[in-house]
Amino acid sequence: MQGIMESVLNEVRKVVTGKDDIILKVMLAITARGHILIDDIPGVGKTTMAMGFARAMGCKCNRIQFTPDVMPSDIMGFSAYNPKTQEFEYRAGAAMCNLLLADEINRTSSKTQSALLEVMEEKKVSVDGQTRMLPQPFTVIATQNPVGSIGTMQLPESQLDRFMIKLSMGYPDREQEINILKARAAGNPLDKIEQAADEYRILALQSQAENVYIHDAIYDYIVRLVQATRQHELIELGVSPRGALAVAAMAKAHAVYEDRDYCIPADVKAVFCDVVCHRLVLSSRALREMLTQNDIAMQILGSTAAPRLKKGKA
Repeated sequence: MQGIMESVLNEVRKVVTGKDDIILKVMLAITARGHILIDDIPGVGKTTMAMGFARAMGCKCNRIQFTPDVMPSDIMGFSAYNPKTQEFEYRAGAAMCNLLLADEINRTSSKTQSALLEVMEEKKVSVDGQTRMLPQPFTVIATQNPVGSIGTMQLPESQLDRFMIKLSMGYPDREQEINILKARAAGNPLDKIEQAADEYRILALQSQAENVYIHDAIYDYIVRLVQATRQHELIELGVSPRGALAVAAMAKAHAVYEDRDYCIPADVKAVFCDVVCHRLVLSSRALREMLTQNDIAMQILGSTAAPRLKKGKA
């Protein structure tokens, strides 16, 4: 299964230059059955990367551009009257797919955000009293512009907690940007992506990750890290139990990428910051000292002793 992950990553690298670490983390979150939030300024490749993953995985992808007038029915679907059959028929919304690209999620209303939250958590839609399961696998890759941009609103903590990881693309360096210009001059890079997997292989990959072995000492390590966020003097709101589950799931996915069927402390360290940072609410003192969530998460990682395990599952 490691070969499937690497094949997908190689295809996505054709359209996203110099962001191998970001691409890998998105692949890990998909493997862990999680959802991804990408927070960055417009034009750095957030949407292109999401479209690249959809094509490389061979999954059905829908895209919805969030604006203030987007309604919950645009996501979940609605019932429409068919005069030929004289019956109401269900018309699928954007969520009826394997990969939902939710563009600029923080530009829409709280009511529509709540509808997306239900879809992400339950992986089903309820319309007119009928519940319909979403296709599997199902992943949301949401993008948002930084708070303070025109027309943006702060996502509530309850919705942020539903995203397994939050990433930032960042500007490319000089050489990377030159390569981007050259690639675009030769045509649309997305057209060069070949299908490297399908929904059945992705489901098998997710099942393999779920079956990765975690030693009790690793579970204890995860809990100690999470509890440290709740007790830290510079953090007002620490990581929830859902966040702890996300750390464990991402660590399992990282073990699969490293071609192991068991977790080691390095797997937890590799994913911890990306999983927990967007779940932390800093104190006013931390903000005055110009500390970030990542700064404090790194402090916690450095001050929490990792277990020493014998080679193998032990």
